[in-house]
Amino acid sequence: MRQYELTVIFPLEEDQHKAGREQVLADLANHGADIVKTDELGDRELAYEIKKRTRGRYVLFTLRLDPAKITVLDRIFKLNANLVKYLFVKIED
Repeated sequence: MRQYELTVIFPLEEDQHKAGREQVLADLANHGADIVKTDELGDRELAYEIKKRTRGRYVLFTLRLDPAKITVLDRIFKLNANLVKYLFVKIED
């Protein structure tokens, strides 16, 4: 298992943020991810407009995950309407 950082941008609306966050945590748990740390980075201005939004709520997850599960989670996250954007980054040892 490798260590990754997952940065997720959620919509500012509280109901969409809560639903999106619960879905991300459930998807990570279902695919064997071990969440090491969760950082709420708060509401921030986006560098460019995404899905007609100019602001988003950022959350940074540090997790351990099997590399083969990244492509599966990528497909699942693309279908989640409560996510504005997400990015997996491998942490070098």
